[in-house]
Amino acid sequence: MPAIEVGRICVKTVGREAGKKCVIVDVIDKNFVLVTGPKNVTKVKQRKANINHIEPTTEKIDITRGATDEEITEALKAAGKLDAMATPVKPSLK
Repeated sequence: MPAIEVGRICVKTVGREAGKKCVIVDVIDKNFVLVTGPKNVTKVKQRKANINHIEPTTEKIDITRGATDEEITEALKAAGKLDAMATPVKPSLK
């Protein structure tokens, strides 16, 4: 199971959005990924994140690379994970 892949649900562990869930939209290089909440669900804006600052979960949704927030929201609804994404988790301390 590749941990860092498009559609993988992660938890941000560092920063003001620590403890909130996000979805990997694109893999930029070996150190950075593009993540989004989407903002209307988890309050995480689309931004570049260091892979050391996110913790991948076992959950994955089926989206295409570079998907918009609306497409991700629809994929979360279809997978039944919309309510689970809205609840923050306690970040693990590194």
